[in-house]
Amino acid sequence: MAAPIVFERRMTDAEGLMWRLEKDPFLSSTFGNVTFLDRPLDHQRLLRRMAHAVEAVPRLRQRVQPAPTGLSSPVWVDDDQFDLARHVRHVALPKPGTDRQLLDLAALLVADPFDRARPLWEFIVVDGLRGGRGALIQKLHHTVVDGEAGIRMSMQFLDLERDAPEPPPVEPAPPSPPEERNPLADLLTGTFRLPLALARQGRDLLADPTRVPATAQAVVGATREIVTQLTDTERAHSPLWTARSLGRRLEVLRAPLEATKAAAHHLGGSLNTAFVTIATEAAARYHRERGHPVDTLRASMAISTRTSGSGANAFTLARLVVPTGDLPIAERFRAIQAATEGARASSASASLEVLSGLAALLPTSVVTRLARQQSQTVDFATSNVRGAPIPVYVAGARVVSNHPVGPLAGVAFNLTLLSYDGSLDMGLHLDTAAVAEPQRLLRAHERAVRDLLAVVDG
Repeated sequence: MAAPIVFERRMTDAEGLMWRLEKDPFLSSTFGNVTFLDRPLDHQRLLRRMAHAVEAVPRLRQRVQPAPTGLSSPVWVDDDQFDLARHVRHVALPKPGTDRQLLDLAALLVADPFDRARPLWEFIVVDGLRGGRGALIQKLHHTVVDGEAGIRMSMQFLDLERDAPEPPPVEPAPPSPPEERNPLADLLTGTFRLPLALARQGRDLLADPTRVPATAQAVVGATREIVTQLTDTERAHSPLWTARSLGRRLEVLRAPLEATKAAAHHLGGSLNTAFVTIATEAAARYHRERGHPVDTLRASMAISTRTSGSGANAFTLARLVVPTGDLPIAERFRAIQAATEGARASSASASLEVLSGLAALLPTSVVTRLARQQSQTVDFATSNVRGAPIPVYVAGARVVSNHPVGPLAGVAFNLTLLSYDGSLDMGLHLDTAAVAEPQRLLRAHERAVRDLLAVVDG
């Protein structure tokens, strides 16, 4: 059984950074999920389950309280005005109730900013989907959980059978004591964060002098990687995806899990490499078909750093250059395998948490400007999350497919994968100003899946 999620009272530096970056709406870290159901779910039953979840996971009824001085991380406090009905809503699609209508609704809802004075999550129950089906749109801020922790948290409202008995009541958690904030302590903590960290490291080295050479080498390596990342101002490579906007569109596709794993194994790599190859092959095809072939693009890849003691967010981001010239897909796969291995090694020495700690020393206006500059160095983003391997149910309805909606944060498109019941369910979230022909890009992804699977037969 997976270890429980550790919810800390105070945000980590990485969570605090995501919170601060939303001063620029282009850098929103909100993500979502569109769940297709075999029939409309029971709204009242879901409300009861979410009331249970709120007691079991206090984070769901907590809001963010920023530090008075702005120099230390925000904290989570109970929302004394919490109202479950504000977070679990019920709507119906107008006729004809197409999948396109649902996806357009999801794109709008996920893009809509949260009320920062309330808990940062929403569930929207959707009826009226053609064919007697239902849907659930889930929306969370990244400071609450990352994708992997979100999957674990979803077990609070998912069942393994359609008519599963409802769980016994949970003893209400006592209200959190008010946070005693000392502005002077916040000021000192923020001002001396880096010197204090160095002092702690020096203390540890005095206790064990044999660590000096290894630690020195690690510090030099980490510093080099941090400087490399922060000073990387090379523009993204696409000649087509140059514009950015707040316009959003969502497309969805699926691939068979076992067949994709077999293709990856046949080519000597991992499922994650297969996934990044699909995105890269599609991006290459899109540029060729539009008459603007390009040799390379710049991608980002989310990498889990979760351990048994990890908190709500445990990931880092790696950037890599991917080959988009006219290559056989097997050759592209092997080049991407090497690129992802190099990106993982670089991200290990310059993690998001380390970068966030340095960013915490800077004014928000400077941080957002740097982050926007960095986002302009990436063409597209990818993320891969492992979901339930067996069928699950929510409020009496069977989950047919689960399509994640990853944050864009300044890139042309984000392709996020969530495995579920023998399938790889993907959400293609794109900026409408960057990608002029969303349907063409979707077809390119579908063709890339077919081409990758064909390597086993070929």
